[in-house]
Amino acid sequence: MGKRIQSMIFLLAGLVLLGAMNTASAADESAGASVADSVESMKKKVIELNRDLFILEEDLLFPASTQFTVFLSLNAGEFLKLDSVKLKVDDDIVAAHLYTERQAKALQRGGMQRLYIGNLKTGPHEVTAFIEGMGPDNRAYKQAATLMMDKGTDVAALEIRIQDESSRYQPSVNIVEWE
Repeated sequence: MGKRIQSMIFLLAGLVLLGAMNTASAADESAGASVADSVESMKKKVIELNRDLFILEEDLLFPASTQFTVFLSLNAGEFLKLDSVKLKVDDDIVAAHLYTERQAKALQRGGMQRLYIGNLKTGPHEVTAFIEGMGPDNRAYKQAATLMMDKGTDVAALEIRIQDESSRYQPSVNIVEWE
């Protein structure tokens, strides 16, 4: 449904821009500036409309009463080179991601990734994150973290935090529930 709406918006925007370009080519030089201004104004309106439709689509697909989002943050680098993450909710793998060097560096610089967004019914759930990468001394590193949570009727958001733990010379993985 959402892709169909976006396709219609892009088609409409293309037709509007095509009509504006035809008008601009038929107009003389003095009117060219005003046509260019109106085309620029139409572009801005199409971009605003696209943003509003994206927000509406997200609200329709993920209502607040069932919305569940998982973010990933990485405050490591000395003891872990991140390769991949898998996310499991109630025995179902709902997300998996392989990281490029560029993506891992962006996370190390303070970026945060929205790993998963979906719907989750109210009640108790088990969330498990599996982290793989290269640990200290270039050895393969695997670690999992699990959180038992009780989903209420509000939006639920979790953060998988991967941090260097200098006291143990290896990274630690924790899942934290946002309030």
